[in-house]
Amino acid sequence: MNYLPKINRKRHRLDQTNNCPIEESQVELREHIDNLASELCRINEHQKVALDLDPYVKKLLNARRRVVLVNNILQNAQERLRRLNHNVAKETARRKTMLEASGVFNTRSPSKP
Repeated sequence: MNYLPKINRKRHRLDQTNNCPIEESQVELREHIDNLASELCRINEHQKVALDLDPYVKKLLNARRRVVLVNNILQNAQERLRRLNHNVAKETARRKTMLEASGVFNTRSPSKP
């Protein structure tokens, strides 16, 4: 059974629907986390009452680190899938060429001489 067409269709659909929005949303999330951490530091400096916002800033920075980590994992997985798809396509073309050369796979229709 040939799974390549199904895999290619699903990968192509994922690339079109999810790739850019996920990457863009992760960049936006990192920016929002950075802005919020900066804002909390600024508020902490200007407060008359001593509020300890450092734990919250640390939590935000830790969340940002995790977002970056997940983004790197997703990019690496996507690159591996791209290379795998390339290798499968190359192997499929090689096998097709071998079959055509051996005469097993005839590109002409059987009704034509």
